[in-house]
Amino acid sequence: MVALNEAAGLGPRLGALVIDWVLCLLIAGLYATPAEKAWPAVLVLVLANTFFLGLFGQTPGMRLLRVRCVSYPDGGVLGLGRGLLRAVLLGLFVPAIILNGQGRGLHDRAAGSMVVAVPRSPAP
Repeated sequence: MVALNEAAGLGPRLGALVIDWVLCLLIAGLYATPAEKAWPAVLVLVLANTFFLGLFGQTPGMRLLRVRCVSYPDGGVLGLGRGLLRAVLLGLFVPAIILNGQGRGLHDRAAGSMVVAVPRSPAP
């Protein structure tokens, strides 16, 4: 379980999304030209977010920038159903930029999730 009192800042959240988006563009670019068809990259983003957030709580970008998406309010893993809902809404983009006082976007509130900062491990 993760403490929910430390919501991740907007910078790390946005940075993680940019990293994930670049990875999705690269993957989608293997079978479609993103300049001609944008939907394959969005589909890859939805599938990747569903898989990684639903099962592990972090996308590759989130792992690099030390943030995690957890179930609100218990701090557990989302599961694939809520991960899919959050990913589809994230793919629409607008719900992600409408934040409340806790830093939760509409996609987080609809999926019952929250993005939190991952604390640094103490040095040995």
